[in-house]
Amino acid sequence: MDSAEEGMWWYRALRTRIEAMLRTGAAPAGPWLDVGCGTGGLLRHLAQAFPGQALHGLEYNPRAARRAATKSGAAVAAGDAAALPFPDAAFAAVTSLDVLCHHAVDQSRALAEMRRVLQPGGLLVLNLPAFRWLHSAHDRRVHNSRRYTAREARALLDGAGLTPIQVGYWNSLLLPLMVAQRKLLARGKDAASDVAVFRPWLDSLLFRTTEMEAALARRGLGFPAGGSVLAVAFRPQTAAPVP
Repeated sequence: MDSAEEGMWWYRALRTRIEAMLRTGAAPAGPWLDVGCGTGGLLRHLAQAFPGQALHGLEYNPRAARRAATKSGAAVAAGDAAALPFPDAAFAAVTSLDVLCHHAVDQSRALAEMRRVLQPGGLLVLNLPAFRWLHSAHDRRVHNSRRYTAREARALLDGAGLTPIQVGYWNSLLLPLMVAQRKLLARGKDAASDVAVFRPWLDSLLFRTTEMEAALARRGLGFPAGGSVLAVAFRPQTAAPVP
């Protein structure tokens, strides 16, 4: 991840999407937290895109947490997403990319913790892998045990006492290629994950496809399916009972 995330098309496309959500989501003033920040690619991108914004990260793997802090300059703690080491209402925005799907994460507790550390009115931005039928060798390599539909993601947010703003699919134009890669070309038990450095011409082509898709989405075109679910929600201003 550390070697691939800076240049690989998928990471770049995802960071661009997250930046757009944070720019348009009208988060209140205050620090931001990336839960499950890995080796710090998103934090470094946000530090460059939002100069002066206070950034924090949480990563389970201490070695990755140290690397993320070095890479991004953010304050990164090692810890569990289901027991965040931060006070209540400490953050104006929380991001978490492909973390709730991990087999070792208690998704209900982790989501409750993300809500707890959000300020009232604060934004939560999640990325989740889509569709259980897409589970493949890639998921086994990166320890994913869950995939979601947009409806399931919305229900997850509702159940955690969060108010969804936008829940939908992305990486949609490339979904046929993803299906071919994961279900036909790399379906063996020993197949590698998709996290890799691509040939420059191919990487550029794939990234441009995601940019075209994003441009279509800005014009109001929604997609009925995609490789990932992007969900944006906020913590209500008034206290509400959490089931």
